[in-house]
Amino acid sequence: MTEKSVKGGEIIARLDRIPIWSLSYIFIGILGVGFLFTFFDIFDINVSFIQTAVTLFHVSGPSSPEIGILLGPVVLLNLIGYIVGSLRLSPLSDRIGRRNMLMITMAITGLGSLYNALSNDYLNYLLARIVTGIGVGADLAIVNTYIGEVAPTNGRAKYTSLVFLFSTLGAGLGLWLGLLLTTPPSPFPLGLPFALGGSGIFATDGWRVMYGIGALLALIGLLLRLNLPESPRWLISRERLSEAEKVVSEMEGRASRKLKSLPPLPSLIPPYVTDKISYVESLKAVLLDKRYARRLAVLVPMWFFGYMTVYVLAAGLTTILASLGYPPPEAGIIASFGDIGFILCAVTIILAGDKLERSRWTVISVLFTVIGGIIIALARTNFPLSFLGSSVLFYGFNLWVPVSYAWSAESFPTRARATGFALSDGLGHIGGGIGTVVIASLIASLVSSGVTTGLAIEVFLLIALFQIVSAVIAVSLGHKTTNRRLDEISP
Repeated sequence: MTEKSVKGGEIIARLDRIPIWSLSYIFIGILGVGFLFTFFDIFDINVSFIQTAVTLFHVSGPSSPEIGILLGPVVLLNLIGYIVGSLRLSPLSDRIGRRNMLMITMAITGLGSLYNALSNDYLNYLLARIVTGIGVGADLAIVNTYIGEVAPTNGRAKYTSLVFLFSTLGAGLGLWLGLLLTTPPSPFPLGLPFALGGSGIFATDGWRVMYGIGALLALIGLLLRLNLPESPRWLISRERLSEAEKVVSEMEGRASRKLKSLPPLPSLIPPYVTDKISYVESLKAVLLDKRYARRLAVLVPMWFFGYMTVYVLAAGLTTILASLGYPPPEAGIIASFGDIGFILCAVTIILAGDKLERSRWTVISVLFTVIGGIIIALARTNFPLSFLGSSVLFYGFNLWVPVSYAWSAESFPTRARATGFALSDGLGHIGGGIGTVVIASLIASLVSSGVTTGLAIEVFLLIALFQIVSAVIAVSLGHKTTNRRLDEISP
């Protein structure tokens, strides 16, 4: 055991004994603004794409089945960009640092959103979504890696979800701004009576304004991230012990001011210390160690099948409801009320996320997804029931996500944590891309012979089926990480 390894282990023990969040809460807000933008970008397409398809791609009307066909490649290529960014960019944070890469990824995401706002045909629109996806994929991996490394042992899911709460605000902003800026005014609940999408610039270019707002949010997030400290665990892994000790000392001081005294130091776990590590070495650390390779073999299919459900609903619920016979503004209103459930899922995990093993939340989540879909199918023209169903549905298909973010980050060592997260989440997103194309085609085939309540139930059960598979994989094969020290789980 080298002197540097011993010193690094002592600093990590000091970090692990802190039982509360001990960085400034401003930093949660800074990371949260980034999440707000990334999820704004994921969800802004849900409502606004109908106007984009009508005005830019010249489909026959807002209820045209062509919209679903055009949406599939858009979501698929965005997710391909996500996968590329996740697999190629986020592992660089294992090499050059979490904070540096968080600056780069936010800049890429903002440029992609600006490109979207300026695109003038389907090809450029697709390319813009790829660029944005590259930034989003890398950013989400690094943010979750960072949170996992600085959060207290008993609160990794809690603080991951606290940042995730900002993503629910971003999703809601994307949904409701889509209604405001891209749909014509309609009496509530068929739409928004004060919507701007019926005249003037918003009748044709409201969707461009949406992406322009996204670019502005990215710029704000980029400027705020200048103040983030580097992860002390990463600093230790790169032999920058004096910098790591300075950060941890500041964390101890802040925690001591809130608590009467800090707990005793836990046992020393010597960290892996090196002055540099390449992408290939990070990959080897994940793929050639049987422990981490087994975890990867569970997490990838869990994300793969789970994302098939998530992205069909996150990006396409408005389009699905329109194909089931709902007028587009009404479909958008129903989808937008889902953000209530989205917010509640983040609150649930903040309050209780660390009380159960990570895999158990996948089962709870899928139950609510099925219930929410059935409520919407049975509601038909009963708007209060539709709004309830949408909220329950969003609660269900999102509840497992922040917990699984924490789980994925916990499952790999500091020297390759971003790489391991990127492989799990990035490869898992292939399922999201496949799901949007395959499930959209299956739904189009189902509704071609006419829409009934029974058929609507079939549609939502079909969508939920893939999340059920994800939950079975997580529960039957998943490993335990809750309330254990990070370097004990993944040395």
